[in-house]
Amino acid sequence: MRIDRFDIYKETGLHRPQGAAAELTCYLPQETELWGVKKRLRPAVLILPGGGYEYCSAREAEPVALQFTARGWAAYVLVYSCAPHVFPTALREAAAAMRFIRENAPRYGVDPHMVAAIGFSAGGHLCATLGTLFDAPEVADIAAPEAIRPDALGLCYPVTLSHGRTHAGSIENVSGGDRALADRLSIEKLVRPDMCPVFLWHTRDDGSVPCRSSLLVAVALEEAGVPFALHVYAHGQHGLSVADELVFPSYALPEISADVPEWYGTMLRFFKEKGLRIHDEGEKQ
Repeated sequence: MRIDRFDIYKETGLHRPQGAAAELTCYLPQETELWGVKKRLRPAVLILPGGGYEYCSAREAEPVALQFTARGWAAYVLVYSCAPHVFPTALREAAAAMRFIRENAPRYGVDPHMVAAIGFSAGGHLCATLGTLFDAPEVADIAAPEAIRPDALGLCYPVTLSHGRTHAGSIENVSGGDRALADRLSIEKLVRPDMCPVFLWHTRDDGSVPCRSSLLVAVALEEAGVPFALHVYAHGQHGLSVADELVFPSYALPEISADVPEWYGTMLRFFKEKGLRIHDEGEKQ
């Protein structure tokens, strides 16, 4: 496996707010003999870890990337700026990462038209803003909307709501306590008909981010006519990531529904249904 790391500010020329830091790590699977027969292109995924916009969780970074590279995808993990930085700092970093992935697609054998983004918890909120605010004024100087807009979204136990039962700390951190900004960033209000397909998953008894975060966004997606899939698993704590020994010691595996560890396989099948797959270069999509 090839692993490359980049300072997204240096690589893209993005203006760096004081104290901001954004590192993009690329995980590229080893090519097999089959790849040498014809030039093949792979899909890519931008992974946005959670952490309440306070930090980026390592649990939702490399372990997730490894699941995608094992299936032939290129995986990019973005460690983005958190509090005291507020919106739109992290969104601008994610938008610049999408631009970087597409501009460097030939370098990594990636199809630039098959770039998904997935996020966990607060990273799910960032992922959802990336998928809905790709043409917002805050990112207009970074790239054209089509270079920023993901081709599919995966929202994993995401923070989406700025009101009612939600993860107040994430909303406070991303908005800096600005109530009007927090209201603007409530994802169910940002859903739009021209956004990409969305895969959501949550656990029914998530004690940190209530599953209503995913349910209400699913309703908004349905009303907007956006293709989506929603999976609510019966049991499991918040922050499960890939829900196996990669992120939990075997003696400390949490009690979860048996099908929770299958979420990424289910997500990948959804992405494939929407056209994101390994294919020969020049093959008609």
